[in-house]
Amino acid sequence: MNKLHVDVAVIGTGTAGLAAYRAARAQGKTTLVIESGPYGTTCARVGCMPSKLLIAASEAAHMLALAPQFGVHPGPVRIDGKAVMARVRSERDRFVGFVLEGVDNIPDQDKLRGHGRFTGPQSLQVDEHTTIEASRIVIASGSTPVMLPQLKDVGDRIIVSDDVFDWTDLPASVAVIGTGVIGLELGQALHRLGVRVSVFARGGSVAQLSDPEVLHVAAKALARELDLRFQQRIVSAEQQGEEVVLVTRDAAGAEHTDRFAYVLVAAGRTPNVDKIGLDATGLELDERGIPLFDATTMQCGTSHIFIAGDANNERPVLPEAADHGRIAGDNAGRYPDVRPGLRRTPLTIAFTEPQIATLGESYKELCAEGKPKFAVGKVSFENQGRSRVMLQNHGMLRVYGEYGTCRFLGAEMIGPRAENLGHLLAWACQARLTVAQMLDMPFYHPVIEEGVRTALRDLAAELEKGTPKASTAPDNTPGV
Repeated sequence: MNKLHVDVAVIGTGTAGLAAYRAARAQGKTTLVIESGPYGTTCARVGCMPSKLLIAASEAAHMLALAPQFGVHPGPVRIDGKAVMARVRSERDRFVGFVLEGVDNIPDQDKLRGHGRFTGPQSLQVDEHTTIEASRIVIASGSTPVMLPQLKDVGDRIIVSDDVFDWTDLPASVAVIGTGVIGLELGQALHRLGVRVSVFARGGSVAQLSDPEVLHVAAKALARELDLRFQQRIVSAEQQGEEVVLVTRDAAGAEHTDRFAYVLVAAGRTPNVDKIGLDATGLELDERGIPLFDATTMQCGTSHIFIAGDANNERPVLPEAADHGRIAGDNAGRYPDVRPGLRRTPLTIAFTEPQIATLGESYKELCAEGKPKFAVGKVSFENQGRSRVMLQNHGMLRVYGEYGTCRFLGAEMIGPRAENLGHLLAWACQARLTVAQMLDMPFYHPVIEEGVRTALRDLAAELEKGTPKASTAPDNTPGV
């Protein structure tokens, strides 16, 4: 058994792990990264980048289908599934290659292959070949797609999102389980590429939206194109040859039977913390088995252990993982001098069409018990000029402001080019601008950003009214 002694050990070489390694090394500390799986981040290998390649292909097909509405009539359209997936895999491998180049630049003595697990608060064992004594440890073990119990062990036609990017051709049909970001992005992309797609949801959620008005508009807009089935329960699944017979039950209790070439489970991801020996650390865990940690320092309790990226499940998106890793690595390197790091305004984007974006404080967070009342402004994109020009006039933006200070708090939206509007508004939120200051900014014509101005004007009018007074009317709720 080999024995190593290092200042900092990092479990995982994803986005968070690599950022933590670089930050700890920058502090002048001996640092070791431990990896049990393939090198290359989730984003590059099976996440953001290959999914956007598939979406890009689907957008090309969709624009051809949309062209006649502009008076442009293309010839016969043929979607070559093998060519689509060949480009997805080729470009995916190119992106992974960039990550691998970075890993290759890490000195060999700073890398260790194998599964790392705690054997004590400051000790790790990697497989059966190495023990490590580390003064500080960063957990950056990533996450794994969730597999629903009722679909487990049905057969190889039950897949998760990671598996899609190994396809060599497009299938005839896919059932997508889940209406989160991953399920909607992949479901819509496959549909636009000629795959018969049905999307099933246990509830009524759409991506990361919590604002009921935006959620309603989003469900309606996406259902114009997709077979969206909300309030569904999976009763059973059976693989018969190269198809899966899927039985579901709707809210009224009626059962439906469908056959699909694949069932794609996109029900979220779970942190990889259950097999790394956390019981040996003495850390306090939450109900999900994740160590309690400070979101500004990534420190677990008051210990020498830090947790970053998808492993802590706080904001499981790549930009946040990079920030988590840098903060965790900085603090592991300088421990016990632990300092808060830069946490940016939350920003999440779903690359559906229309796109979905949330930023700052969400509607749900602002409605939490004990929170002060807030004002809301909104705009529909149905009649927004530039949106109509592009035949992308679907969606809604709702913006939130603080009474008294008139500070901009956040927004939720579905609409054209929400990825751009989301960044614009997130920057304003992080700069702590007031609504009046935002309205003083330049707006060109004709641009989609004029819709932002309309929503902000609506919000400003609401803020001018002042905080609504609490109702003194008796509560006539039935049963009270």
